[in-house]
Amino acid sequence: MTGTIHHVGVAVDDLDAAIARWAALFGATLEHRERVEDQGVEAASLRIGESRIELLAALGAETPVGKFLAKRGPGLHHVAFATADVGAELVRLKADGVELIDETPRQGMFGLQVAFIHPEATGGVLAEFVGNE
Repeated sequence: MTGTIHHVGVAVDDLDAAIARWAALFGATLEHRERVEDQGVEAASLRIGESRIELLAALGAETPVGKFLAKRGPGLHHVAFATADVGAELVRLKADGVELIDETPRQGMFGLQVAFIHPEATGGVLAEFVGNE
């Protein structure tokens, strides 16, 4: 089963400006920054106390985050839940008939396994599982 909320993902137009904004407003500190080519993003993980915010900038207009920004503009993109076994969570949800984006885990930021659940399954919010660190 899922554990804690691993992070909240926020789509941004300008990653450097967003990092500076979150630092100034909330005292966020940059934990890690990485290009995740297969997801079409440059992502920055920020720590705010014991919590984590993931800022996502699109690498192109035709990427999932690029399309999100074009349709909705900057803002909340997804909520990610920590889990001991991403694959087991996908099997469990698929058996329950839940619509998935990812049928199998893939590599995300920090080299961790991740998988996304379709927003239709949650009532409109994109959800992600992240393997425990």
